[in-house]
Amino acid sequence: MKAIQITHNQELNVIEMDMPQAPGQGEVLLKLQYVGFCGSDINTFMGRNTMALNPVIPGHEVGAVIESVGAGVPENLKPGMVVTCNPYTNCGKCASCRNQRVNACEHNETLGVQRNGAMKEYIVLPWEKIIPAGSLTPKVTALVEPMSVGFHAVSRAQVTDIDVVMVIGCGMVGMGAIVRSALRGATVIAADIDDEKLALAKKMGAAYAVNTKTEDVHQRLQEITGGFGPDVVIEAVGSVPTYQMAVNEVAFTGRVACIGYAKSEVSLQTKYFVQKELDIRGSRNAMPSDFRAVIRYLELGTCPVDDLITRVVKPEEALDTMRWWSENPGRVFRILVEFA
Repeated sequence: MKAIQITHNQELNVIEMDMPQAPGQGEVLLKLQYVGFCGSDINTFMGRNTMALNPVIPGHEVGAVIESVGAGVPENLKPGMVVTCNPYTNCGKCASCRNQRVNACEHNETLGVQRNGAMKEYIVLPWEKIIPAGSLTPKVTALVEPMSVGFHAVSRAQVTDIDVVMVIGCGMVGMGAIVRSALRGATVIAADIDDEKLALAKKMGAAYAVNTKTEDVHQRLQEITGGFGPDVVIEAVGSVPTYQMAVNEVAFTGRVACIGYAKSEVSLQTKYFVQKELDIRGSRNAMPSDFRAVIRYLELGTCPVDDLITRVVKPEEALDTMRWWSENPGRVFRILVEFA
């Protein structure tokens, strides 16, 4: 079967692998239809992802169909079903697992990062990691995982209908945070440096859009919030300026949820931690309930999914596509590789 393998020095190859064996006890064999490239994959390709295997088969944004099931798999998982998967592992022994926050397992290994992933024609997984996608098509199902990360950040920030929420970064994860905040009734401010992404963010539920490159962010936020600042800021970029913006602009007694990994140390005004009595919370991966919430949202049919899919390519086109992405980072929401 075909698989895509990337290295840390801008190499990508389509390789041949043996087909997986028939699923064993408690296992499910998936036929991959669409698998998304994400930000961790382009970072691996560019040599910036120190967590990834080298080389590695990428892929954890999955739209698949169940091919067959092994013994002991629940009856609700049947061949022909459209599904996605929870791509994270959990050890069951660390503090996070003990506290039932398995998404933040100390020893997590994500498909396509710390272990080989799903960007191939078939994969076998434990049935516990399979998430039925309801009425979604495999193509749309490949968008579920990245949006679920944004949904989870909204839960971490405890967003309610009386909050003003600023989401910094309007990529796929940020879009998920915008959608979930709007679904909860919050007033959402989208912040990004790209006007096209900001326009799409308003289609996804943002009430306001702020271009952080061309506008006076502080003044604009003060105008929107009546001088208070946002109750919640969700950082979905991972850069020094955006982390500083989150802490500087959040309201007194506000909450900051951090998704992005900054590539270097961030200098922060720690007096704001105390003076504002801030809650600063990390947000990592997603829980199964976040996946289910995204699927339910996408089933509504109100999401402009065509605007979220930048390109659909065959495996043989993946190398040229990754090179193009590395040269045009701001122009990509999601690139899907089609194995159908």
